[in-house]
Amino acid sequence: MDIQGMIELVKETKDFVENRERAGHIKTKGRADYVTQVDTDIQEFLFRELKARFPDIAFLGEEEGLHEMNADTYWILDPIDGTTNLIHDYQHSVVSLGLYERGMITMGIIYDPFREDVYYAQKGQGSFLNGSPIQVSRQPLENGIVIFGTATYYEEYAKATFDMAYDYYCKALDVRRSGSSALDLCNVAAGRAELFFELRLCPWDYAAGSLIVEEAGGVVTTIDGGELPLNEGCGVLATNAVCRKND
Repeated sequence: MDIQGMIELVKETKDFVENRERAGHIKTKGRADYVTQVDTDIQEFLFRELKARFPDIAFLGEEEGLHEMNADTYWILDPIDGTTNLIHDYQHSVVSLGLYERGMITMGIIYDPFREDVYYAQKGQGSFLNGSPIQVSRQPLENGIVIFGTATYYEEYAKATFDMAYDYYCKALDVRRSGSSALDLCNVAAGRAELFFELRLCPWDYAAGSLIVEEAGGVVTTIDGGELPLNEGCGVLATNAVCRKND
């Protein structure tokens, strides 16, 4: 598959993201769990275009009505990762598209329309940012930055999340919280941070980013160190392979 052609397709979503009026059309799915018209517009656009180009590939999208996980091959899309950021014009949101084939992610593209950055990877071919190879850092935790997500939709994880963040705060140089797990994974892949964790994410949150981290030399597992499931939610831990959960 031509990944450059796929990158150009994903970059066509920029006009949707820049439409501030559409970002103000908000529906609430749960606590701090929003969908805007931008999310819906991007998902409908990419669904239509991908189906036209690859009619035999199924489609899993975050927004309602497009969940197909029973096929051998399917796209996994988060039309906007960082929707709350988008609503507030925080300009820290991305479009994330992964390709699942027979039990693994084989392609990942994460597009940051605010910075015109495209992170991407194909299985066995390395990770790239705007055409240049990227690699994870080789710093130990004590010299590193830890990024974390707060699993905002799941209040039951809040205390454990902040306890874990405090523990890392004591061990690392500092901690960060950005509001976009996909972009957090890219920052680990690019060597800007040494570790990322979030106690509950869905496949569309981490599918593309997990491949980008792994192809950059990092390791992505469940919080407990197991293999990532790609058909259900889980906690996610991504590191540069030097840092470990129990450091």
